[in-house]
Amino acid sequence: MKAFFILILLICLTDTGSAQEKEGYAIARKQMVQYQIKFRGINDNKVLTAMETVLRHEFVPSNVKDRAYEDRPLPIGYGQAISQPYMVALMTMLLKVDKDSRVLEVGTGSGYQAAVLAQIAKEVYSVEIVRPLHDRSKQVLQKLKYQNIYTVHKDGYFGWEENAPYDAIVVTCASDFIPPPLIKQLKVGGRMCIPVGPPFKIQHLVLVEKWKDKKISTTIITSVRFVPLVRNGN
Repeated sequence: MKAFFILILLICLTDTGSAQEKEGYAIARKQMVQYQIKFRGINDNKVLTAMETVLRHEFVPSNVKDRAYEDRPLPIGYGQAISQPYMVALMTMLLKVDKDSRVLEVGTGSGYQAAVLAQIAKEVYSVEIVRPLHDRSKQVLQKLKYQNIYTVHKDGYFGWEENAPYDAIVVTCASDFIPPPLIKQLKVGGRMCIPVGPPFKIQHLVLVEKWKDKKISTTIITSVRFVPLVRNGN
């Protein structure tokens, strides 16, 4: 782990955009996948490859770019955060998406989770209610040439009905309960991963599954702490 932090320091000391900097980021991603993700039991090769491929440092503000591959969430402004790498990998693995999957994400935020999903899934539809975050993440995703991610500025509580149903839904912010519109938009046989619980307190990461008889089952995966689901344009 000491070597990992030395690499991060080297990244900070290099010129922006230099070959040395790019190499440093690539090594940092490998270290992140090995020690933060694989070491903790994430064993889906599609997820591991996606986490090593996506340029996490492109999705964080410049003032925390040197911390992009640390084992923690990072602030992205407007009271929101980019999730801890391990949590992004865990939620992606729980969804069990493949090359034919159509995925809904509630809470685009930085755009990082959408980018990871887009490495695996056919299409990713992402909803963000905070206008500046929507605009910024859209620009980053366009810059990085993601062509299978579609974004919209709207209230994520209601999902994105026009493109439903979805094989998988991921919610990257905590809700007091599972929003009924999201359950409705989940395809039979589909999976949803959502943090459930009060804001700014310990919540539960819940896996929701919709079975052939349209019955819903929920499984608590682990305790988490996410920023709250923003409503009504706030």
